[in-house]
Amino acid sequence: MDDQGIGSASRGEQAEAAEREAAKQRLLDQAEAERVPVEETTRAVPDRRWRRDQR
Repeated sequence: MDDQGIGSASRGEQAEAAEREAAKQRLLDQAEAERVPVEETTRAVPDRRWRRDQR
């Protein structure tokens, strides 16, 4: 075996790992940008339409 084949495979794997890490970071950044604060999601709002149907 020559070292060139091993080195290029290793470089390819490193490049793929770097691409995966970059993609993961982009997804995390996007999720953080779209995050809704918990204060806005837990506020209860009465649904009068539902109560009207229950009578």
